[in-house]
Amino acid sequence: MATVELRFSALPEHVRTARLVAAAVARRAGVDEAVLDEVRLAVGEACTRAVGLHQNGGISAPVKVLLIEEEKQFSIEVGDEAPHAAPGRRTPGDGPGDTEETEEDEMGLAVISGLVDDVEVSAGEHGGSIRMRWPTAPPATLLA
Repeated sequence: MATVELRFSALPEHVRTARLVAAAVARRAGVDEAVLDEVRLAVGEACTRAVGLHQNGGISAPVKVLLIEEEKQFSIEVGDEAPHAAPGRRTPGDGPGDTEETEEDEMGLAVISGLVDDVEVSAGEHGGSIRMRWPTAPPATLLA
């Protein structure tokens, strides 16, 4: 199992780099060429979400992206360190802008779910992650 770990400051300009690295590693892992655009878009959406959560929460920790090549599948996990409330629950101090942020967050998750068939979202008081998986093809043998 090969893993590439990418950490970047929670700034929007770094999301493009994460997308490019994810697509390159996915290609090398054997993800079908026809799916690479979906990989790029899903990673971009997940990273943008994590950057937004960090910026809104005043969190200086980097966003973490794991690119994992396993037998017959490739996964990408995008992690944040923002505290998350249970889905659909609001805390008493939530302001009017929080509803807007929650709607954007839910929209981002809906986009990711539309792009990727196998998605796991986990969230807790110490951060959250989105894990996306794609099948891989066996490496083609070189013809002499």
